[in-house]
Order: sequence, then C-alpha cells, then structure tokens
Amino acid sequence: MNSYIHMNDSVFLKQRDHIEGVLETIANRYIGDNPPHPVAYRAFHYKSPKRLKDYRYHFNINEYFPNGQEGQYVYAWGKIWQDKKTDIAFAVNCFGPVQLYLNGEIVYRNTIVEELDPDKKTIFPLPLEKGWNHLVLRFKKTMSGWGGIAGTGSYKRHPLHFLTPTDERNGQEGWLFSEPLDHTLDTIPTEDTENSTEINWLPNQEALLEDGIYNLSKFFGSDKNYSSIAWTTIHNESADEKQVQLQVTSVGPIEIYLNEDCVFRTEKDTNNQIKVNVTGGHSDLVVKSTSNGGSWGFQLQPISDDVYLSLPVKVEGTESEWLFAGPFNRSEDLHFEELLQVDTLIESIQGPTFWRVDEVNTWVRPYLENTLFGKWDYPLGVTLYGLLKTAIELKRDDIVKYCIKHIQTSTSLYSYSLWDREKYGAAGVNNQLSAIDSLDDCGSFGATMLMAMELSPIKDGDLIAKDIANYIENIQARLPEGTLYRRESHVDFMKDTIWCDDLYMSIPFLSRYYKKTGDRLYIDDSVNQFLQYKKFLYMPESQIMSHVYNLKLDTGTHIPWGRGNGWVIFSLAELLTVLPEDHEQRPELLEFFNQLSEGYLKLQGENGLWHQVLNVSESYEETSCTSMFIYAYSKGIRSGWLTDQEKYITSVNKGWQGLSKHAIDKTGNVYGVCQGSGYSFTSDYYKDDLTWILNDTHGIGIVLLAGIETRKLQKWIVTRTKELI
Repeated sequence: MNSYIHMNDSVFLKQRDHIEGVLETIANRYIGDNPPHPVAYRAFHYKSPKRLKDYRYHFNINEYFPNGQEGQYVYAWGKIWQDKKTDIAFAVNCFGPVQLYLNGEIVYRNTIVEELDPDKKTIFPLPLEKGWNHLVLRFKKTMSGWGGIAGTGSYKRHPLHFLTPTDERNGQEGWLFSEPLDHTLDTIPTEDTENSTEINWLPNQEALLEDGIYNLSKFFGSDKNYSSIAWTTIHNESADEKQVQLQVTSVGPIEIYLNEDCVFRTEKDTNNQIKVNVTGGHSDLVVKSTSNGGSWGFQLQPISDDVYLSLPVKVEGTESEWLFAGPFNRSEDLHFEELLQVDTLIESIQGPTFWRVDEVNTWVRPYLENTLFGKWDYPLGVTLYGLLKTAIELKRDDIVKYCIKHIQTSTSLYSYSLWDREKYGAAGVNNQLSAIDSLDDCGSFGATMLMAMELSPIKDGDLIAKDIANYIENIQARLPEGTLYRRESHVDFMKDTIWCDDLYMSIPFLSRYYKKTGDRLYIDDSVNQFLQYKKFLYMPESQIMSHVYNLKLDTGTHIPWGRGNGWVIFSLAELLTVLPEDHEQRPELLEFFNQLSEGYLKLQGENGLWHQVLNVSESYEETSCTSMFIYAYSKGIRSGWLTDQEKYITSVNKGWQGLSKHAIDKTGNVYGVCQGSGYSFTSDYYKDDLTWILNDTHGIGIVLLAGIETRKLQKWIVTRTKELI
C-alpha cells in the first residue's frame, strides 16, 4: 500500500511541517464529531425485566407467571433507535422455545440444542434499520420451562438498552410483556400504541396521584416517623420578579421551600392558596411532606398562565412535574446542596436511594447514549490522554475543558452507578467502570483521569483511583511470580492468556498512581510486570514481542502484532519517565528499551510507517503502532535513554511525515488504525481479518501524542544545536 489518501487530500499538503496545525486539525475534528452531550435520564419500571451483569435482559417468565400452563405463550416487546443501518451482535439463551421478530419479521428461531441447553449463548448479527426498530420475543412454555436471556452480544463496547415501544410509555427504558396467552398472535406488534394490539401489556402502570393528591404512602408506607421531599422547578416567563399564587393541598404536615427559603409551613391538613415572589426564569421549589400515619401527601399548582412547573432535569418516559425521594426521618433538616442533584445518591432512613417520578414502582435512571462522549473505556482513555496533552502543548483551554467534562460525565456518576448495578443488575452508565472485571476497564482511562486531576478537581476521582489500584493489586488474576494474566474473560478464547496489551492496561496507571501516592508498591509492581512479560513474550532473535502467550498450550503466538508491540514500548516509556534514577532495576529496563527500539527500527517501512504485522511487509501500514514507536523514540532521545540517537531522530521524522502524508487527511480524519483485536497463531488473522477502521479511538490520541513528541524533539534538536555552536 502506498497511501490511504491522495496527496492532495493529505493534511501534509495543507500544514507541511506545521505540526501544531496538524494537531489542531485532528483535535477539532474529533471534538466536532463528538459534542459534549449530557447523559439521558429515563423512567424505569422496577417490575420490568432487568439486565444481568452482561447487560442482557433476563426474561424470567416463571417468576412472573408461576402458574403458567404448558403450551402458553408470552410476548416481550421493546424498541431501539439506530442512527444508520447496521448489524449489531445479539445474544440469546433459551429456557424453552424462543422466537425473535424484528420489525414484524422472524429473524431467529432456537434450535433443539439451544432449547435443551439454557447455558448455551447464541450470538448472531441483527440487521437494524435506520430509525426505530421493534423487537418482539415469543416464549413458549414447555415442561423444561420458558423464557430466556436476550440482548447485546458485546456489552464491553456496546451495552445496549431498549425502550418501551408504545406512545403510552414513550421514553421509558425496558421491555413490555404480555400475560400468558393460549394462542399465538396473528400480527406481531410494530405499532406505537398499546391499544392497537388488544393485549394488556405489563408491567401495569399505577399513578401516584389519587383523588387529587400525590399519595406518598404508595411510595414510602405510613410510618409516623417518615417524611419525604418532592422537587420541581417553577418557571416565570417574565424577566421580572412577580408575585404568584400557589394552590396548596396536603394530607399531613408540609413545608414549602422556594430557592431554599421556607415560604410556607403547616402541621395540619391544608387546602388553600399562598402567595410567593418568584424571580424571572426558573427557581427550585421543594415540598417536604410528613406522615401522621395512614395516607399522606400533597398537591401544588401555580395559578397563573405564564408560570408553570417542570422537572429540574428532563426525564424521558414521564409526564411528571415532580421528582420524589425518601423516606427521611421527619425531624431531619433539609440540606439542599446535598439533595438537589441528579448525579448523587440520596441518603434515606432505608439506605441510599434516588429519585422517583409520579408512578408507582417507577424510578429515574441515567443512561449514557452518546457513542463516545462521556464513555469510559480503554481506547477513549488514550484518546483523551492525547487530547489533554495537545491542549497543554497548544495552550488550548477549550480542549482541556472538553476533556475534563468527558471524564467528569463518567466519574460524577460513579457512586450512583455502583448502586444502580446492585439494584437493577447493570448500570445505565459507566458499564466498564461500575463492573470492572479486567485490566481493560482500569488502567488506560484511569491513568488519563489521574493526569486530568492534576489540572482540575474530578468528582470521586480519588475514590475511583483507589478502587482501580485495589483491583489491579488484589483482584486481577496473577501467576505465582506476580504476572498479571487473563484467567477469566467474557469470551472463552481469552482465558488463561498473557497479552502484551495488558502492559498498557496497567503500567501507565500504576506509574501515575505511584507519582500521586509515593507508594513504592506501585512502581515496583510495574517493574516486575515488564520483567515477567519479557520472559513470556520477548523474541530475542528479532528483538520484538509476541502478541500473546497461551498458558494452557505453554507457548507464545510468535506473531508480532504492531499495536501490541506499540503498547509495550509506549508503556515502558511511561514507566521510565517516573521510575527513580536510583531504582535497582532501572538499568535492566533501559537495556530492554534499547533492545526493543533496535528491533522495531529494522522494520520501519519505506513510507515511514510500520506494518500491522511488524515482520510481514505485505500487511497494511498501521497508524497506531507507528505513532507509539514515534512517541517512544522521541522520549527516549530527549531523555537520554537511547544510546544511538541520530538514527532514531531520522526514524521519528520519517515516521511523522509518513503519517501526515499517507494516514491523516486535511480535515483531520485518521486512517489505518487497526480495530480492537483477538489473537491468533497465524499472521493471516492480523493481516487479513483484523482490518483498519477510519477514526478508530485506538489511534486518534496516539497520533496526537506522536505529533507532540515530534514537535518536542524538533525543539530539542534546535536547543542542542545552539548549545554545540
């Protein structure tokens, strides 16, 4: 391959050797394509099927209908939106006969093997259309049972959630399901109204509003010690402050607060009007209700055409004007700065809780529905690392703010997401952070978070960093000499393996955590990992690394995957940056750095790029590994780690020109980045099956880092030349 793009489309043609312009072009395109949209809040009915830890829905029909009869059917109905036509991985386990319909057409029917083995997970491509897609599952009861598990086949990268499909519950998360039927449906539902199907779809809806009063005993019971709060915003469409009448009805004592000031209080039932002064715009309005035993509650409405109530945050799937929380001790004071938030758990008498809307068993839950912004995963960890470094290098405070906002979108909901996972089975946000089960979930994004914390406070950052460190040190599987390895995995072929990728998934975080805490445990563990991984994966005859070591077969793959090797030397550069000069094993690591650098240098291609399989020139030129070799070489030159600097200076310049001429276009698109990988004992898998993806997040940040390091190297050369003169 000579180039991914024509020279006339390359960023080099526009920017030439102006590296700052290349960095800005890439960063601006990425941010423009991934604007900082917030999380979505949706209503969720607690009796709807819940997701398991793999983010698939558990349709435990026996639990819903223990008296169901053999031969009866239950239908489950949900919908999902797609921005474009695409196939998604869908996975099903069958507890009995199962059929799946997509937009009215059958797309899956279980086999006998699947029906008789409920532990067998079947994954198949589901061809979704642009727009709404309606999915209907049909379960039939047999002597063996009925129901199943269905949903995403790739929860790490695509933790899908489905929405209730009808206008009556538009925007709620979850599936509707029918009562047991003695016959199959003549028409599979694809309409948007429940009435059009002539079926009573469950779970049933039950309004909190009863005889004109929000009956809070339906939520919290009737204990005399209980109180609760309800929160709304009152909107004054006038720009000026005005006096507004509120119609207030209560059963039991209430207190009303406007922007934290108490404007009304009574210990008795009430039904009257009060006057309050409301500023222009919107104001917080809070009602504290208290139980005297029996039913208790309130109703409140403004009496004015240009004043109205609405939720403090948009919640899809509800017409409610109020958020409700409790129960609290009736004598407890209100702490508004703690209560009036939608990213923090609320402490109640019964433990942590969150907001509800005005429907029984219906809670508010946040969901991350952006493709990239706000997501926590390892490719985005290195993407944001590159963006942050670019922002610092170019003094772009706007990029810093963008990165901080992305990180805080994840971290601010951390404590909530742990509670959500415990309550509902799988959190709608932070799927890889709230359900850490591998190094992928930890080190990359965790290291970037630690860097961001040096620039700005990050909510729950210290707690998250502590939990990540604990996972790496005390939970992740290790061999007897301490080597981190993959004992278990969400996919079978990864079990009992050592991946060179995992040096990146652990070392940058451990190195930064050592820098933050000063605890030698973390730096010593990092050193040990490199020396142990060298024993398993280093191929001394070529001075490069095998991608994976299979412990069951007791052999490495002996395939030098480009990005896997990039992760190794990138992570070693990060470690050497913080490793104390007097560390007893620093000389050994410096020698290893030089050995690897020499091995990679021999394999640089004519265009300046390295290949997908490093020693197979017929494999495509791969952008992310090229960028990491540039990054490591530049740091190695400037830091004095490399013993023969001139040939590496030539390599860096050749590599950066190769990227800007052949792999980055004039609008900042990045080409030639290998997708996320499995592993194989044959190079054909990496060469032919593991194709590249445009603007893949495995490479964008690394390209930025390569540009930054090339720029720093050029400045260093100028300074060195002046000193020699």
